[in-house]
Amino acid sequence: AIAFRSKQITAAGPDHFKLIGELAIRGVSKEVTFDVEGPTPAVKDPWGNVRAGVTATAKINRKDFGLVWNALIEGGGVVVGDEASITIEAELILKASA
Repeated sequence: AIAFRSKQITAAGPDHFKLIGELAIRGVSKEVTFDVEGPTPAVKDPWGNVRAGVTATAKINRKDFGLVWNALIEGGGVVVGDEASITIEAELILKASA
């Protein structure tokens, strides 16, 4: 299982933020910082909802989370690299208060 719990978000420039939190993979938790771009300008969809999007990216070392399996390639090298990229594309919908 993979889970993320945010702890802090800070501005890092126009339309750019740093999101810090705990990433848990297979029971191992580590602090990870995501670079967040957005939100995009709000737009109204065909159903009248107001939407905006964000993109968050981070790089982790898979071995830090206990993911150590690998195999050698016949010509030399390994099948799986240590660095893994995480990309999250999210769409936000403004919800009217009741």
